[in-house]
Amino acid sequence: MIIEWLNENWLSITVPAIVFLAFFVVAIWARRTLYNYLDGLFVKTKWEGSEILLQTVRTPFFQWCLILGAYTAIQVSTLSLNGKALTGKILGSIFIISLIWTVASLAVKLLQFYLQKIKAPFTFPTSLIINAVRITFVVAGVLILLDIWVVPTTPLVLVLTIGLLVAVLASRNEILNIFSGFQLIFGDLIKVGNYIKLESGEEGYVSDITWRNIQIKAPDDKIILVPNSKFTKTTVTAYREPLKKATQPFRFYTRLHIKELTGLKAKNLSELVNILKDVPDSVVYYHTHSFIEEYQYLTPQPANEFALWVSDVIGDEILAEKLSNIDTFEFSTIGELRERIMAVINDALSTRGDGRSAFEGREFHFIKSVSVVLTTPYIAHDLREFVEALRKVSINSLYFHIFESRLRLHRGVNDFSIWFQDSLDERELSDKIAALDPYNYTIEDLRSIIIQLIEERIK
Repeated sequence: MIIEWLNENWLSITVPAIVFLAFFVVAIWARRTLYNYLDGLFVKTKWEGSEILLQTVRTPFFQWCLILGAYTAIQVSTLSLNGKALTGKILGSIFIISLIWTVASLAVKLLQFYLQKIKAPFTFPTSLIINAVRITFVVAGVLILLDIWVVPTTPLVLVLTIGLLVAVLASRNEILNIFSGFQLIFGDLIKVGNYIKLESGEEGYVSDITWRNIQIKAPDDKIILVPNSKFTKTTVTAYREPLKKATQPFRFYTRLHIKELTGLKAKNLSELVNILKDVPDSVVYYHTHSFIEEYQYLTPQPANEFALWVSDVIGDEILAEKLSNIDTFEFSTIGELRERIMAVINDALSTRGDGRSAFEGREFHFIKSVSVVLTTPYIAHDLREFVEALRKVSINSLYFHIFESRLRLHRGVNDFSIWFQDSLDERELSDKIAALDPYNYTIEDLRSIIIQLIEERIK
């Protein structure tokens, strides 16, 4: 039965098969010839995207030739007109799907390749563009397939339009941010590296500009993200040129101050000077500097505690006045200050004797200052960051860097002046701040004066 059917219909089978095989052979030859030609052409033109094109289209091109061969074979076959039409639609749909898929893939790869090569001044919305391209090709492919199968496209177009409107409304903030980002970049308003201050008080260096937001690095190293649409509507103070960066950043420290009784006490001047000779520097530091923090709002600062005790308890006003007149700013170490205090007391002892002794309970009690140094979140890489951090740090931090660094750390000068000179090469500014006598100002006055000097320098 099968043999009889083959004998009767061999021609109707053989002709389509020969046609398909012919297209198969032609496809192999055409692909080889075409790709050899393109290779030579791309070598001459030196197009960077040639490799992407050839790799993406190589396999689909052969498939398209086979689909065309199958379609031609069907057309020369003995199938009915309805069968040929149905088969043609199926093969056409397969071709359209393959073509759309290949072209979309090629477009995406070329976009990714060239977007990576673009030296944009901000982070380009690559994923958004790629997804938009993919959606465009998918929609186009669906419309073509519906047209092939004679399906009404009006309802689909209506649905797509409504969907597009909903998507636009849902992502209106993102769209505003994108347009604002282009406005910022191509309007040359703000650049990476500019120091800016927002109306809200936030400030810092612009570290990055993306299609969504502007990234600002604050003086305490925190990253502030401001949406582009919001940024374009706020008042911004921009300092165009970045300042010279320090070779080493300045980190602000603070400290906790703890009093510790030593158990030592003196009832007269002889005992006072004998004990003072052997106590640690932290004891001398406490009795000459404790008032600076406790009464930091007073100017000039109250006298040291040795002078107060000599005046109130011993009753020697002349010696108390001499101790009060000791200028702490003249000394670069606690040891030097101790020697000066002892010299003044010994001079009084040699001329007037020991004098009156304190009643029980009114002795001079030696107290030791114990400090715990802590880090703060504030770090400065240049003068502008420094002055903004200086506005925010506590008086404890100022006290540590201005007073403690001079005497307890044996530096002879405040930390700020050392950093200005060593890390920024700002010798004039360093000298001006080093020349300030901190004992003649309140701590807040010192803060204001230093800020004023720095702002005059960076204008």
